[in-house]
Amino acid sequence: MKLSQFRIRIPDELVALQPVEHRDEARLLVVNRKTGTFEHRQFKDVVDYFSDGDVFVFNDTKVFPARLCGNKEKTNAYIQVFLLRELNPELRLWDVLVDPARKIRIGNKLYFGEDNSMVAEVIDNTTSRGRTLRFLYDGTHENFKKDLYELGKTPLPDEFIKRRDIMPEDAENYQTIFAKNEGAVVAPATSLHFSRELMLRLQIKGIEPSFITLHAGLGNFAEIDVEDLTKYKMDSEQLFVNEEVANQVNNAKKKERQVCAVGTTVMRALETAVCTNGMIKPFEGWTNKFIFPPYDFTVATSMIANLYGSESQLLMMTAAFGGYDLIMKAYQEAISEKYRFGIYGDAMLIL
Repeated sequence: MKLSQFRIRIPDELVALQPVEHRDEARLLVVNRKTGTFEHRQFKDVVDYFSDGDVFVFNDTKVFPARLCGNKEKTNAYIQVFLLRELNPELRLWDVLVDPARKIRIGNKLYFGEDNSMVAEVIDNTTSRGRTLRFLYDGTHENFKKDLYELGKTPLPDEFIKRRDIMPEDAENYQTIFAKNEGAVVAPATSLHFSRELMLRLQIKGIEPSFITLHAGLGNFAEIDVEDLTKYKMDSEQLFVNEEVANQVNNAKKKERQVCAVGTTVMRALETAVCTNGMIKPFEGWTNKFIFPPYDFTVATSMIANLYGSESQLLMMTAAFGGYDLIMKAYQEAISEKYRFGIYGDAMLIL
């Protein structure tokens, strides 16, 4: 398939700048693949479509305050640094993106904080992901991380949040209620709809929660710059699927229960860890799996997804699971019914 086949005009006014007041009261567009029909519900109604013994697979990655604003030495030019990954705790080395990047050279010092309390030096300009910074800090690693995170801001993606300011409440809103393992710079947005009350309702109904960890990165929102999708390469993301998760999912499949992938990161994780027999195995490593139509899914029987941006790999994965024609029709339905798009928007359940 071609990139242009996923071009959708989403009116600006339908991109959500704020979440709904209660997480589980967003709207839910239910897409039935067998009948090709749609239903319009509230997100908390998702429990109505599942039964005792079904499994919901979530991503328990935790977003950290990865966006730093500072200035370049001598010129005092404004710069923005996006922390991607800690490379070496002892040497304070971080893999980062820098904007604007064109004038940042090896040896440049960057200053952060009102009193320039945090200083970093550019030591590598040639990594595939951006830059390597060494933070100049004499204290303990624990104090360093504390100070660094106090300077950082919630890394809301510019593609979906069209506002300049980061609100204090974003630190909570842009985090799932079960976030546990720190390492993501992008929240698993579909899971943001789950409240503690909804999780309890799932438990009461006998629906099992299962948790993988995939540290989602900026590649989720990277612009795809090739028309031929077979030529596109995704950034790698760190993934952990433990034995307990594998057993839960495999047992559900053996009993012919539903396995629901909550979000695209979970779907990528399951399809990375799957064996040739359709069962999944424990996995610890990196994945750059890029899923677009046509694709034969072997693990999940249903999927919950947000309403994603035009030409995004998130939309492509959704279309691969739901069927290209049906999902493109569903998006037009969502637009005509004025659903909210983006990380703070509404959701879709594909059965």
